[in-house]
Amino acid sequence: METPQIQPSALTPPEGHETLASATVVDFWRWALGDLRMNNARGHLAEFLVARSLGDRSPTRIEWGPYDVKAADGTLIEVKATGRLQSWATKKLSPPTWSFKSVRAHRVWSDPLGAYVEVDPATRVHVWVFALQTATDPNLYDPLSITQWEFRVMPHSQLLAANQTSARLSFLDRLGIKPVSYDQLPRAVATARRQNDQGVG
Repeated sequence: METPQIQPSALTPPEGHETLASATVVDFWRWALGDLRMNNARGHLAEFLVARSLGDRSPTRIEWGPYDVKAADGTLIEVKATGRLQSWATKKLSPPTWSFKSVRAHRVWSDPLGAYVEVDPATRVHVWVFALQTATDPNLYDPLSITQWEFRVMPHSQLLAANQTSARLSFLDRLGIKPVSYDQLPRAVATARRQNDQGVG
């Protein structure tokens, strides 16, 4: 007999004023995500920017989801982020590098089943967005400045065909993947989705 799944209760996202001990949820958010230059926080911020740009209706980020963003038109997107500056002292600017080991993922978590399920790596997502925080002056670095972000958008089929799991700017430049601004992101994603559906790569 199959063991019944323990399903989580319905989620009500906090608004920030809720209290825990002598603090509020806003105090926790400030403590946990107060430095948006940190790698994890910067990645979450990039996902949020892409989600807002593309009309993702998800109320919260899903840590274990099979994709990062679902656009309003159903396009499934993976988002990777990096930056030239870090939240710690460095001797020189960091060369922009993205890791995407999940490009060939063939097992994803199914929440309804409470288990991993097999998927076709070629159809798991449609588009990849490589976000770059471009600031080079620590005194001017502002993670919340949209003008300091640029995005490179690539069809999943093309990335899959490249047979790599990490890349620097030179890799994207060789493939002709040009940077776009935040305002240009929806059009770039729509173009990449069409290319992916046509099997570009």
